[in-house]
Amino acid sequence: MEPAGTVDVIVAGTGPAGLTAALAAAHAGFSVHLIGPGVNDADRRTTALMAPALHFLESLGILGELESEAAALRSMRIVDATRRLIRSPVVTFHASEIGEPFFGLNIPNRHLNAVLWRAVAGHPGIDWHETFVERWEPSTDRVRAILPDGKSLSASLAIAADGRLSPAREAAGISTYTHPYPQSALVLNFTHTRPHGSISTEFHTETGPFTQVPLPGDRSSLVWVVRPETADELMTLDDAALSRRAEERMQSMLGRVTVEPGRQIYPLSATLPRRFAKDRIALVGEAAHVFPPIGAQGLNLGVRDIQQLVEIASQHRSDPGSACALAAYDRSRRPDILARTGAVGLLNQSLLSNLLPAQILRSAGLSVLGGFAPLRALFMREGLKPGSGLAALGATLRAGLEPRARTY
Repeated sequence: MEPAGTVDVIVAGTGPAGLTAALAAAHAGFSVHLIGPGVNDADRRTTALMAPALHFLESLGILGELESEAAALRSMRIVDATRRLIRSPVVTFHASEIGEPFFGLNIPNRHLNAVLWRAVAGHPGIDWHETFVERWEPSTDRVRAILPDGKSLSASLAIAADGRLSPAREAAGISTYTHPYPQSALVLNFTHTRPHGSISTEFHTETGPFTQVPLPGDRSSLVWVVRPETADELMTLDDAALSRRAEERMQSMLGRVTVEPGRQIYPLSATLPRRFAKDRIALVGEAAHVFPPIGAQGLNLGVRDIQQLVEIASQHRSDPGSACALAAYDRSRRPDILARTGAVGLLNQSLLSNLLPAQILRSAGLSVLGGFAPLRALFMREGLKPGSGLAALGATLRAGLEPRARTY
């Protein structure tokens, strides 16, 4: 007889990835224990979710609520704001070039968390335990989560969405490679006197990206990557002084800038586990990959983790945490995760490098993207969904090779 706390899936973590994983697993028909504290309503960050992630959230029935406080990202622009010898041209990507109304939506994390919380709280297949896991006990047939009150919860599969320091990952014996960066991200929201036009602009600087992303109205979010000592200095400035510094950095592109209360600092690092599943524990979100905030990849990659994990679990419904199921998950996620983390890491290193070859390669790459529309379209489609750009290119080539009917 199974213990009273037995379900199909345990999800550890109540950030956006954990809440999404619990909702997706329950939506697929699995019974779920969700373990973690109440949602974070103090997070001032925003998350840019791209169209494929939005389609997945729409299938879970929550996209409509998310749209109410989100801003569309119709164009993305890269500006070389370095003072180096070799500088790249401005490159702008328009969603309309690939037949899309927008690349995605920028959503305040507080709103994203609140919408996910309501959906999870209202789902009958999810039992939420607002606490932490004190101890994990993986075994060959089940995985158990022991709570601080001594209660034991058991499942076939545990989804570790418990962050970059993931206790569940450690319990599974999955080692990681971690690389700290000499950078910190200052995160805040601000108002401006000129409309943003649904354009997100990423200024490349010698210390990392300075990224403005639209919010509803004449507001935007900002992720400003600098050296840790500079981040500490910026945190000590009053709002007026910080507003001037931000406006200068973005070259007054949006007119007068006024920062809003609630700035935060996050040290940057990269973490990659040696594998993505083991001993009935599968990693998603920051438990599976951590990298600098470049190119709006973080949670979008996490949503793909969840989507593929739930699909594979559904194919192994009798035992979703079996060795066969976890091996399939590891194989399916490895190419995408390694490619994305590698690309972001290389781009970030190229910004920090003072070596002339790195500057030449980055400038040449952006010049080709800016001047060659088919390659730009490929890049945009691949950025939204892995494989979609190559599939579209293949379809175009096949269409070009098909014999055409003669006209007389």
